[in-house]
Amino acid sequence: MIDVIVAGGGPTGTMLAAELRLHGVRVLVLEKEPEPVKEVRSLGLHVRSIELMDQRGLLEKFLENGKQFQMPGYFAGIDKPWPERLDSAHAYVLGIPQPVTQRLLTEHALEAGAEIRPGSAVAGLSQDDDGVTVELADGTQLRARYLVGCDGGRSTVRKLLGIGFPGEPARKETLLGEMEVGVPAEEVTAKVIEIRKTEKFFGLGPTKDGRYRVLVPAESVSEDRSVPPTLDEFKQQLRAYAGTDFGVHSPLWLSRFSDATRLAERYRDGRVFLAGDAAHVHPPLGGQGLNLGLQDAVNLGWKLAAELGGWAPDGLLDSYQAERHPVAADVLDNTRAQGELMRADAGPQAVRRLLAKLMDFEQVNRYLIGRIVGIEIRYDFGDDHDLVGRRLRDVALKRGRLYDLMHGGRGLLLDQTGRLSAEGWADRVDHVVDVSEELDAPAVLVRPDGHVAWAGEDQAELLDRLSTWFGAPKKA
Repeated sequence: MIDVIVAGGGPTGTMLAAELRLHGVRVLVLEKEPEPVKEVRSLGLHVRSIELMDQRGLLEKFLENGKQFQMPGYFAGIDKPWPERLDSAHAYVLGIPQPVTQRLLTEHALEAGAEIRPGSAVAGLSQDDDGVTVELADGTQLRARYLVGCDGGRSTVRKLLGIGFPGEPARKETLLGEMEVGVPAEEVTAKVIEIRKTEKFFGLGPTKDGRYRVLVPAESVSEDRSVPPTLDEFKQQLRAYAGTDFGVHSPLWLSRFSDATRLAERYRDGRVFLAGDAAHVHPPLGGQGLNLGLQDAVNLGWKLAAELGGWAPDGLLDSYQAERHPVAADVLDNTRAQGELMRADAGPQAVRRLLAKLMDFEQVNRYLIGRIVGIEIRYDFGDDHDLVGRRLRDVALKRGRLYDLMHGGRGLLLDQTGRLSAEGWADRVDHVVDVSEELDAPAVLVRPDGHVAWAGEDQAELLDRLSTWFGAPKKA
């Protein structure tokens, strides 16, 4: 029997597979597409996702394939500078096309020992007390102890489970594609600047290979958004908004997205979980979708591994939904707010002007961008210490860096006192005695996903938190 089947080999699914493999979990990824997709829906990684790559020792590869920048206008396209003093050693966006991110994460999962089967679509499932039976489109049946649906916004797994997906249906649709243009670059730039004064969902931007990434509102919402648009649709809508179709031709890929906003009623059904777009969909405002999915994967991976390893404390698996569902709900709300602020009506434009003035206050600007890039998340662990529940930024230690100690995906007790003990949890938690001028706590217990589970110096409190998050101590 396989330990975990992951349905969907996109960034969320491959990241989850790699996280599971860090703990020796046997994992199989089923990807319905026979070949890697060319579509560039995501253009980069946010701060928190960059930190996750650093925590797993992957950041160097990503930096080699991307470009660092601090782009203004990240909230609703309001033209304000990147905030100063973001609480991260990686206070930038990493521009990297989704196919490249996908390739790097696939390589990472394969190197970690995951098995990936392209051209394998889930068609049915059933579960019992011991595991999940998955039926593929070709009639093959597979058996696993757990199944995770990372199969996108139209998730087959979610539908087979009958999990509700409430929210708002699409009101607006946008065409997105990559193609060549037949007019000079300066003509394109001038038109785009003019149109974007009133229509933020319009753009033509050059890519590295000489093509253009084209974004233009669709005429209406399509009945089936899984059917890609035609080049003629792009030409028609470009002429409607710009008075010219820019001579677009030779498309590499064409797609569409909408402002549909939905959140799964629950992330777990017995032995089956949802992650990434299978659990939440929203407009791509602020570029949060892929990043939200990666963070789902890192939150769930170690918890599933703990259950399979026999050391998970009661309630650990249920904490996945308890922690991640509110985060997704917050992302949906901020994309709703951004969408309203991007409307051309007088009322939304008045609010937009007011918010633009408020964003001149650095604290407001930093708060709004911090939520989009994922570093303002705080899980409720019932502890009022300022660090507890938050992810811990990379801090410099006397003998290196914090994130260099987290590549194995284990818990970490960073002890500046030298008096504490994690004896009994050595198979799950690394005890590191070191000091940092950047850490305002005598010691911290950090979960594998980088969030602080405890801060202080009391040994009895530490033992309680070790049991809460890492189960019973191993007997000598």
